[in-house]
Amino acid sequence: MTSTAPKMHRRIAAGVLAICAAPLYADNWQPLKDDGIHDPENPGLKIMQNPAEALSVLPSDTAGNNVDWIRALQNGDIKPVASSKPGTEVKILDLDVIMTATGPLGYVIFPHRPHSEWMSCENCHEELFISKSGDNPINMGKILDGEYCGRCHGAVAFPLTECNRCHSVARTDKLSGNAVEQSDGSDKR
Repeated sequence: MTSTAPKMHRRIAAGVLAICAAPLYADNWQPLKDDGIHDPENPGLKIMQNPAEALSVLPSDTAGNNVDWIRALQNGDIKPVASSKPGTEVKILDLDVIMTATGPLGYVIFPHRPHSEWMSCENCHEELFISKSGDNPINMGKILDGEYCGRCHGAVAFPLTECNRCHSVARTDKLSGNAVEQSDGSDKR
């Protein structure tokens, strides 16, 4: 990937977020011609679906663009492309990674299963995330800057304002059999 690719991906993700970000009810999704992003004079706009038409038929959620994308995937309502590389297959990994360097908040659970149902592993590994425990100094500042989880969350996946979706493991909870603990690498010298 070229050095301009991450910036391009962030711009694309920001555009998708702006297109998909919606109020709580589909009736309030703005038509593309009125969203301030699309050129209302562009003739191609006539063949594009408006968000209310495209998204209101999908399972609803209470955050972001109000679509439960995981349920839409599981229902077969959508069929994401595994990778930009032709012929790439999705390999589902049922493994949770628990991140414990979370300050006073609950631990973060990263469930590989729903992520690997969406896309192939090489979309994230080894460029965004290094597979070795402790080699990913993830923090909210970096996520808000579009790094790590912020490449998708806050862009095309549920927004970063939904803290409890990630910080969902109480410090007193026992880890399940398919969970591994990962430090954030902040103790590395």
